[in-house]
Amino acid sequence: MRFDIISCQPDLLQSPFSHSILKRAQNKGLVEIHIHDLRKFAINKYGQIDDYAFGGGAGMVMMIEPIAKCIEALKADRSYDAIIYMTPDGETLNQKIANRLSLLENVIILCGHYKGVDERVREKYITHEISIGDYVLSGGELGAAVLTDAIIRILPGVLNDESSALTDSFQDGLLAPPVYTRPADYEGMKVPEILLSGDTPKVEQWRFEKAIERTKQRRPDLLED
Repeated sequence: MRFDIISCQPDLLQSPFSHSILKRAQNKGLVEIHIHDLRKFAINKYGQIDDYAFGGGAGMVMMIEPIAKCIEALKADRSYDAIIYMTPDGETLNQKIANRLSLLENVIILCGHYKGVDERVREKYITHEISIGDYVLSGGELGAAVLTDAIIRILPGVLNDESSALTDSFQDGLLAPPVYTRPADYEGMKVPEILLSGDTPKVEQWRFEKAIERTKQRRPDLLED
């Protein structure tokens, strides 16, 4: 799977993709991540990519010309299954969206900044608009990193144990159950006996019941859905 991420602050994206699971996925050749500096497509030698909003008001708006030039340059080399715009008013990211996007091959992610992008960018190019929550960040870069991570970790071969992703919270509409590791007794706090029994069917039933219990307590809305 290939990700082309367009940003006016590309340095913000270097660290998230240079460590841990995302780095290993790239080293295995399972995913490509390319970060594109929007200022290379600026309208003048000063690197301008934004301007004042028509009609007045505070804040700057990302211009259509640099974004269009960048997207068209990328599309000249390959076709894209999705062009995603990270924006607070997009569809809120969840596991179902991540699962669906993981089936694609080539994806562009546009990181918003300032007061957002010229609306004509959204009308002409964008196929998906995604938010990572009901709050506003300084730019779309962190959101793009979150989205990319959520997608990549469920690609086949990325995790050493592929069943791990299938038992994550939200994959089955429930929160994950409690987990424990050694020691079995820490200052009188003991691991539930069922987990030490070796009885796999009973362990799985316990985990399922605990997942439902935790979901009822913390996210009852998931059970309603």
